[in-house]
Order: sequence, then structure tokens, then C-alpha cells
Amino acid sequence: MTDFELFEPKNWLELQEYLFKEKDNKIDRFRSPYAYRGVYNAQFGLETSLQRLGRIPSKVEGTMIRNFKKYSPINTLIDDYNNFWNWISLGQHHGLPTRLIDWTHSPNVALHFLTEDMSTYNVDGAIWMVNYVALREHLPDELKTPILSKDIFYFSSMELKQTIGNSLEELYDFSSRNTNTMVFFEPPSLDDRIINQFALFSFMLDPDSSPLEWLKNHPKYLKKVIIPSGLKWEIRDKLDQANITERIIYPGLEGISKWLKRWYSDKNKIN
Repeated sequence: MTDFELFEPKNWLELQEYLFKEKDNKIDRFRSPYAYRGVYNAQFGLETSLQRLGRIPSKVEGTMIRNFKKYSPINTLIDDYNNFWNWISLGQHHGLPTRLIDWTHSPNVALHFLTEDMSTYNVDGAIWMVNYVALREHLPDELKTPILSKDIFYFSSMELKQTIGNSLEELYDFSSRNTNTMVFFEPPSLDDRIINQFALFSFMLDPDSSPLEWLKNHPKYLKKVIIPSGLKWEIRDKLDQANITERIIYPGLEGISKWLKRWYSDKNKIN
């Protein structure tokens, strides 16, 4: 097993150069094949919220989704009320423990989540990067064929409905017939937060498996950027100048309040 790529920048310029260096030579444009996930502690892995419950995910996943649907308002979804993938996306977006992991297409949005909580600036953070474009080659044929034939990089919720199925039972049946892998899809535009966060989700076909351990066994898809704690204040201030703030990430009164609270805090008195 080959180690995945690690990078630790010494300053803001090195960090930005590394995060934005990807280029699609076929079209001569700076387009990245990576999804980005910022975590405030570099020791954090890629466990799903469902795994962090401490239960066996496959034993509780179905009951949780069933109850989420049962108790949610009937008009919750924008469209396609009967799409299972919309429901699991909606749950993830509103804090339901699921097999999904949040990613973003934007390196700077990932840096925002890494520096959002000022009380964590005393520990090194990290950005995980996964090459979702190259990852397509590892998909089972039932997924690889339609995605490559359309020359697309990840699925929509409708395409997952058509290829895997429209229920958790169909997902488990599909998983039982195929080798475990990581799948990326773009969630429906349920609200402005998903749109502004440039969101992307991933999931493992086997919800009980470790996404990070799987990626370590396929290291060509994975990179990790270690963000030294001493860089966090500079990153935070420069993101603010670039308008990557809570006001944008969380449109509405909550985001404005979070932004103003952080903006007017004394950095020397943060607990």
C-alpha cells in the first residue's frame, strides 16, 4: 500500500498555490478534479455522522431514515418528494446522522469550515482532498458505464435513483452485488446553503466500512493538507476579505449573526 500525498504549507501563498494548482489540460482551464473537506483538527478522519453514533450503521440506518421521513413536514422537499436520495440529502443537511460525508468544490469554503470556530485555533487543522474524477474508474460497471457514457464526473440524485434504486433496500441489494467503493453525488438545491457552499456528498456502498481506510488502500485518489494552527488567524482574516463568511455560507439571519459575533470578537480573549 502506497502512502497518500501529504502537504503542509508554511504560509498563505503556499497554501493557495497548492489548493488552486489543478488544471484540466484537455480544455486548458484551471478546473480541479478534487472535492475538499475542511476539519478544524488534523487528527480527525473521515468517519460519517452515522458511524460516530457508536452503533453498527447498517443496524440503525433504516429506522432513522424511516422516522425522519415520518416526522418531517409534508412540504419539506422542493420537488420529487418520493426520491430516496433527496430524503437522505435533506437529512444530512439538517443534522440527521447518515452514511453521507459533506464535501465542497471550493477550497476556500473548506478553509472556512476549518476556521469557523475560533476556539479551535490552538490545534492544527486539515483539508482532505479526494479526486472524484479519477475515482470513477473504480466504480462498479453498473455505475461506471452510465457516468462515463455521459462524460459526467458525479451523479445527481435522479441518476442514483435510476442506477441504484429508490429505497434503502435497493441500495443494500445493489451493494451486496458489487465491490465496496466510494460514490460521489451532487445534492439537490434544497436551499441557498447547499448552493452557496458548493456542496457535494459521498457515501460508501457498505455503510459499516471506513471511508478513510478504503481511501488509504487506494491512495492515488487521496491528499491531505495539514494547516498549522499558527496560520489559522491569517486564513480567517483573508477569507473575510474575500467574502467567504458565515453571511454567505449560511444565508439568512443566523449567518449574519454568526458572522458579526466572530467579526467583533477580541482574538486575544477567545476561550
